[in-house]
Amino acid sequence: MARHLKLLVQRWSSRVFSVEVDGAPRYFGIREQLRGEPVPPDVFSEVQKQDRCYSLLVCSGDRVTGDRFHWDLRDRLQRQLPPGSGLRSMSSFIPDQKGSLLKGYFLQSRAGNSSLIEDILTDLEQRNPVLVCSYSQSEDGQQWTQRLWYQSEDNPVRFCVVPSETPKHHPSVLNMINSDVFYSLEEACDVLKQCGDIIPETRSVLGMLPSSLDARRKPDFPVIVIEGLDATGKTTLTESLRDSLGATLLRSPPQCLSAWRGRFDREPPLIRRAFYAVGNYITAEQINQEASKSPVIVDRFWHSTAAYAIATAVTGPVSNLPHEGAEVYRWPGDLLQPSLVILLTLDPEERKRRLRSRGLMKTDEEEELDHNKLFRIRVEEAYRRIVGPACIALDASPSADLVLQQALLLIRAKCHL
Repeated sequence: MARHLKLLVQRWSSRVFSVEVDGAPRYFGIREQLRGEPVPPDVFSEVQKQDRCYSLLVCSGDRVTGDRFHWDLRDRLQRQLPPGSGLRSMSSFIPDQKGSLLKGYFLQSRAGNSSLIEDILTDLEQRNPVLVCSYSQSEDGQQWTQRLWYQSEDNPVRFCVVPSETPKHHPSVLNMINSDVFYSLEEACDVLKQCGDIIPETRSVLGMLPSSLDARRKPDFPVIVIEGLDATGKTTLTESLRDSLGATLLRSPPQCLSAWRGRFDREPPLIRRAFYAVGNYITAEQINQEASKSPVIVDRFWHSTAAYAIATAVTGPVSNLPHEGAEVYRWPGDLLQPSLVILLTLDPEERKRRLRSRGLMKTDEEEELDHNKLFRIRVEEAYRRIVGPACIALDASPSADLVLQQALLLIRAKCHL
């Protein structure tokens, strides 16, 4: 761990820092020496003259341990910090360097509570894999200085805080592959195997995988996936297609994992995404078995897993998503490819009306869709950018019979049924 921290600190001045403010990132950088007139970055613009700021960045060499610690750290800080600390998510990264992203939190002290906050942060730093920094301002309020706590008080490391340009890509993109979105069964299984001692259920989940998996074997009959947000009519359409085509209906995640979904939904993103990724491979094996006898209709598959993960990892407007054609949108090389993917689309207000009429329990991500317009737009756009195969959009606002007829036309044209 000490070596890992030392390597991070050696390139500290190359890093850019990002703080979430009103749902979008604000960036700043650091320099060993100031060049030109000091300009305070936006994130410090509302800080009072007598206040100080702090950052904590999780830097564990083990990503499972680090992700779980980061996940629990917010609750711990909210319990311990005094009111008015303004706790916000933050990250730090080296531009264009994959795997360089560190996640953490940014906060500020009010007049009179700096000592309490620094005692809390000192205890955290001494016992856990975190790097702590404090930020203080000059007398005129124009220059901020970052002090890295990693070094001793006898030889403190200080940097000038400067504005930073918005990076070409949202910082989460740097760590997204095989962390937020998995591209191989092996990578997803490796994460779950590391959790065996702390989450005993992972052994049962991995036990659901067949001893041999040929997920890329070409099925004998067409495989049609129906995608879309909740309440767009997926259940109605998939059941109607099953009856119309004499097909087998499957759902992802598969029913065999339903007993453990609640357990893994409470875990941090890395572990949760690995669980759902494994579910796709179990579904792929079920598809292979059923598609040797009849067409197969699948209610959600990899598109949903990837679209929600990408939209959750990236904050702010849709322009922050990875650009079209980016590696993150490609289909996994070891996962069965469906013959056709239909994406049901629906006016947001109509979708909300349908959700209210259903009166069912919603996941955290479904709640976020209802309350965060930007998140919904990011999910929808991520769906559209995935390729290999891409989604074909179908308006789900007409009657169920008309939507069925339109879907059958697409299937007969693309799959020759």
